[in-house]
Amino acid sequence: MKRDWQGKKVVVIGAARQGLAASRYLAKRSARVILTDSRPLSDFNNLETQLSGFTVELHLGGHPVDILEKTDVVCVSGGVPLTIPLIKEAQTRGIPLTNDSQLFMEEVKAKVIGITGSAGKTTTTVLTGAIAKAALEPKVKVWVGGNIGYPLIEHLEEIQPEDWVVHEFSSFQLEQMTISPHIAVITNITPNHLDRHKTMEAYTAAKTHILEFESAKDFAVINRDDPGSKGLAEKTLAKIFSFGFNQPSGRAASVFIKNGNFMVSDGCNETILFSTITLRLPGRHNLANAMAACAASLAAGFPAQAMQVGIGSVEGIPHRLEVVREYKGIQWINDSIATAPERVMAAIHAIEGPLVILLGGRDKDLPWEELAAMLHERQPKVVLFGEAGSLIHSALKKFEGTAPSYPLFQVLTLEEAVQKASEIAAKGDIVLLSPGGTSYDAYRDFEERGEHFRELVKELR
Repeated sequence: MKRDWQGKKVVVIGAARQGLAASRYLAKRSARVILTDSRPLSDFNNLETQLSGFTVELHLGGHPVDILEKTDVVCVSGGVPLTIPLIKEAQTRGIPLTNDSQLFMEEVKAKVIGITGSAGKTTTTVLTGAIAKAALEPKVKVWVGGNIGYPLIEHLEEIQPEDWVVHEFSSFQLEQMTISPHIAVITNITPNHLDRHKTMEAYTAAKTHILEFESAKDFAVINRDDPGSKGLAEKTLAKIFSFGFNQPSGRAASVFIKNGNFMVSDGCNETILFSTITLRLPGRHNLANAMAACAASLAAGFPAQAMQVGIGSVEGIPHRLEVVREYKGIQWINDSIATAPERVMAAIHAIEGPLVILLGGRDKDLPWEELAAMLHERQPKVVLFGEAGSLIHSALKKFEGTAPSYPLFQVLTLEEAVQKASEIAAKGDIVLLSPGGTSYDAYRDFEERGEHFRELVKELR
């Protein structure tokens, strides 16, 4: 469904990556675009340059309600809460809401593999994209983006019907979605972003949109090990593909691991896909991500050989257990993507050896008890930083009942955390930035935080 934007007034809220992409897309289609952000112009780098050649009216430093006069649509960037007064007023006035991902799905002609989940969605997206590229002819292009990399909305005119799109969706993007992709993947549903969604019910409802609008001609890939993902199978009309470490039962198509191999079952017969040694990413959680990518690829009709080649080609992903440097016998690892305690636990499981862990950022109203129990067992050195430092400190002390039995330090900034880690780390230690909180207390996103960490580590002398 291609909309006619000629002369339509659209207010775009949020001048980050998604908002800028949506503004350029709409302006190119002759809409009257007003881009608003609560931050002043001084907080941006090259904002006007990024909009050069496009007619976009800027309202920065606040969200004046009067810009809603005669507005046809409000386009909300992913990081903008739906509870802000401007959006509430728009809803009161009956102005429809949308976002860049919804606009993309309305117009894209190619088949889409959409991937979401509380954890693992980015790695699964990268692996699936690599498989698709290995499976398809060179003249057929694979587009990988969305919540990862860059918004694909600006490339709609280039995407051909025979192409494939591998699109990562966040719960923020899915809140506004009324269209599901041809293949929908849900890696897992566990507590996350409760500062935004407030309840697990609301969070799960947003995630469910990825498969809720599928037809019987579509496919849904679910994690049978995860109750949150598995429980959504009844929400779709699509054919189910499952994946998991637990052996499959029944006649549904499934991916699993057996005797060191990735396997597929059609409910009657089991077939070896390829050896798990092919996967070069560490950790049990990445085995699960690879299974999800294989299940999505089977639904797409990609051959096993392409799965092996694609998965084997991914050596590492920026900001996800990324080895930055080894200096004086100390290894430094960037896992800035870990914005929830659960992801910190996955990182700890994936790493052997003595640890120095950097925890902090902004809390998402998530529980810290399980991580506290793991830290008690693992006995690392811990450095807390950022807005959530004191909250995490209290959670760790509460679990221990007194001062933690492992070294615990608290500083204000990531820069101070890196400096403290360099002071307390010994030869043979692994320093792991796996914050457990978002980056929004000090950075634009987890990527900017990870890039700063890289810089700080490389400057160590």
